[in-house]
Order: sequence, then structure tokens, then C-alpha cells
Amino acid sequence: MQRRTFSKLLGASAALSALPAAGADPLKVGFIYVGPVGDFGWSYEHDQARKAAQAKFGAAIQTSFVESVAEGPDCEKVMADMANAGHKMIFTTSFGYMNYTQKLAKRFPTVMFEHATGYKREANLATYNIRFYQGRYIQGVIAGHLSKAGLAGYVGSVPVPEVVQGLNAFMLGMRSVNPKARLKFILINNWYDPPKEGDAAKALMDQGCDIITQHTDSPAPLQAAAGRGIKAFGQATDMTRFAPTTQLTASVDNWGPYYIKRIDEMLKGTWKSTDTWGGLDSGMLTMAPFANMPADVLAAAEKAKADITSGKNKVFTGPILDQTGATKLAAGATMDDGALNAMQWLAQGIEGKLT
Repeated sequence: MQRRTFSKLLGASAALSALPAAGADPLKVGFIYVGPVGDFGWSYEHDQARKAAQAKFGAAIQTSFVESVAEGPDCEKVMADMANAGHKMIFTTSFGYMNYTQKLAKRFPTVMFEHATGYKREANLATYNIRFYQGRYIQGVIAGHLSKAGLAGYVGSVPVPEVVQGLNAFMLGMRSVNPKARLKFILINNWYDPPKEGDAAKALMDQGCDIITQHTDSPAPLQAAAGRGIKAFGQATDMTRFAPTTQLTASVDNWGPYYIKRIDEMLKGTWKSTDTWGGLDSGMLTMAPFANMPADVLAAAEKAKADITSGKNKVFTGPILDQTGATKLAAGATMDDGALNAMQWLAQGIEGKLT
């Protein structure tokens, strides 16, 4: 799917929601997506949240989006086009947009920018993220119970800390059940590329992996696993429709409440630059129904979810060893957010290198 230019977008009724009320000046809110809204994963969930905000505020706001915007200089032009078109609030929804978003925030000081998964902030640039690793740990617990080979496969995107957190959390969850469990992974160096995602899943299954998970944006890995009768996990949204008899669960991104809160603050004039990182306890992360597993595994999954939600299980609590057997976190210690967001090492049991 080719990216539509913003000028074309402005003329497309499918991309623009509610018209402003007569005589009113609605707040124009823009969204920039790294994939198509039809990816049924990451960008799909962001767009569902955009629609929820539009429905909530009606004629008080006017939302628009541009999909399939590459993480590079092209995104800067899209942001500038939005700002020049009168958007006073712009959500940029992929890690690779970070430096460009910061640059545009300095260029347009009266526009409020919100960047997903990044860490650079300005007076008019906020950041927000979800603790995806919490869901990965739960998936690992399930995989530890169900994998007969003790070997799972992980289709990853790019080796940024968010993705590395997921790999390690999955491995920690799996080894909490089976101390000898192993994890193989393939990075496709993209967030959304269904053919590569599917091929990576097949390659992992060819290497003996009997459970598949992913940190990419399409249902292709789940579908590839279903084609071989292999259990797997969805990503970003509930993908049950693509594998009704083999999806075990999915980590579901719930952006709607955050978008509604932040847009409401813009409308009230109380918006401030903040850094938000929510998980299961905040409702920003939810789990799709646990399915296609025995009752005892279901109970283990529910317990893992409850323990993380309550704070009893912080996921990254020592002792934790890396691939070489070196201690990365001492017994009883809990990793802080700074260390999590700089993570570039792999836990013991993971096979392969990040680069």
C-alpha cells in the first residue's frame, strides 16, 4: 500500500472524521502511522483510539491521519504539512519518528506534539508508551507450559530497547516454568512487512520452535503458525479472527483512554508535556482472552497477569543472567526504567545476536 500524501488525505472523507459545528473552530488533531490502518495490529489500534476520541468529542475536534509513513525524512514533511494545515495537536506513533518530532516541536512551538515510545521531550512535546514487556512475560509463562520442545520462536522487528525488553521478558516468563527453555528469534528490520514476517515464522518453525510469538505489526506470523497447527500469540490487537483455534492470547494496546485524556486537556487548556508509561495496572495494556490451552495453563496465565497487575511481579527482578552467564541483575534487585529503556543485552536461554 503506497503512502498517501497529506494533501490527498485532506480530500479523503475516509481519513477525516466529524465536521466542525457551525461557527465553531474545532481543535485539529493529527495522527501519523508507521503502517497501514489495515495492518490489524499496531497502526490499527492507534486508529481505533483516534476514532474513539472523535466519537467522544464530536464537533469539538477534527481528526485526520496519514498512514504508512516511513521512519525517515519523509515523516518530517508529513508533520510539517499537518502543522501548516492548522493542526494544533499531532500524535506521532512510532519510535523512529522521535528526532523528527523533536525537530518539528522546536519549529512549531504553538503545536503540541505527542510521541509514542520515545524519550525526548520539549515544553510542547510529550511522550507516551505501554509496558509491552508485561504481556510478553505472561506469554512466556504460557509457552513454558505448552512447548513440548522447550523451544519457542520470536519474530521481531528492529533491535530497539522496546523489542529487546520483549525478548527478555518472554524468556524470563518461559524459564519461570521450564528453567531449560530456549528462545530463537529473527529480526526482520521493519515493523510491518507481512511476507517477511510470515517467512520468519516459518523459518523458526523449521528450526524446531513449537510456539511462535511476534513483535511485528501484521497477523502473518500467527497465520503461518496456524497453517502448521502451531500455537501462537497475536500482537497489539486481538487477532483471534486470523487463528481461532491456535491463538493463545495477544497483548492488546489500549490507546483510547490516553488519547481522550490528552485531547481533553488540550480543549481545557491544561495540557502539559508529560512522560507516560502505563501497563496492565493502568489499563493501557490488556490481554486478549486466554484460549486453546488446558485449564492448568489458563490458571497459570491468570496468576501471572494478576501478579503483574498488582505489582507483586515486576518482571525484571533478579537474579537475571545474560547469554554469557554474567549477572545482569542481582538477586532481589528490580531494574529501573532507565535501565529498561537502555536494554541492549539478551537473557540466558535466548539464541542469536541483536546485530
